[in-house]
Amino acid sequence: MRHTVAMNTKILHESAPERLDTVLARHLGVSRARAQHAIKEGRVFVNGKALKAHAMLSTGAQIEVSPEVIDENSKREAPTLEIIFENKDVLVVNKPAGLLVHPTLASKEPTLMDAVLKYDKKIKGVGGDLNRSGIVHRLDREASGVIIVARNDKAHAHLKEQFKQRLTEKHYVVLVLGKVAEQHDTINFPIARSSSRSRMAARPLSQEGKEAITHYEVVKRFTTSTLLDVRIETGRTHQIRAHFFAIGHPVAGDKLYLRRDLKPLKTERLFLHAKALTVTLPDGERQTFVSPLPKELEQTLEQLKPLR
Repeated sequence: MRHTVAMNTKILHESAPERLDTVLARHLGVSRARAQHAIKEGRVFVNGKALKAHAMLSTGAQIEVSPEVIDENSKREAPTLEIIFENKDVLVVNKPAGLLVHPTLASKEPTLMDAVLKYDKKIKGVGGDLNRSGIVHRLDREASGVIIVARNDKAHAHLKEQFKQRLTEKHYVVLVLGKVAEQHDTINFPIARSSSRSRMAARPLSQEGKEAITHYEVVKRFTTSTLLDVRIETGRTHQIRAHFFAIGHPVAGDKLYLRRDLKPLKTERLFLHAKALTVTLPDGERQTFVSPLPKELEQTLEQLKPLR
């Protein structure tokens, strides 16, 4: 399955026949009910025509989401933007936990993209999608840390290619429940959408799914949890959360990937922080951008009892 996104949020369907509402929900990251609502409102067109939600799409069908869907959130109040680095090509920012990276049909709340556009209006539409202006990679809403944003189309293409070719390095600070046995290891389970659409599932290599590779090293051991340095080669949705859940060690504070046999930790939020991103900038310079561990996560660690 592959979607190509252009201006005015155009989606090219390139798979076997599938319902319009299903394709739209998956691409926009919203519920099927919300996708059906947008279709019913006449805000979605297939090859220039308004169709029913149950209409089956054939290979090559082009879906266009009306600009009103994008613009309806234009009056959101932008949050404060914390800038780590900037030049003429990029902005590197520190995303706080609880903030969406870009708007979706399912929510009208402020996003990181709103803050970026408030700071630099010229970024609007960079990358060919008004709904994801300048965005080249994402973090989960509940996660925090380093994100790089392109300020022009050339920089956007350059950065997207680096992420695609796995030429970036992404490190995370992650606290997981339980005692991780290995000091360092690699998780190599494909990831696919689970029967619960809000979750992803890590599957055996013999089953279908998108390749997902996660490396980890133990930083510190506690009596009921383990602090890890995590590096991911791929950037699948919920990759770190799904992978550690699959090996029996869900991320502390995760309310979506839960194990009833493990006692949850008292933490204000998901303990998942993108601490460092290494990337080659459009001018050819390779740099590493770092975000310190947020105070609330430091406080969580202070309350834990080290394993002796």
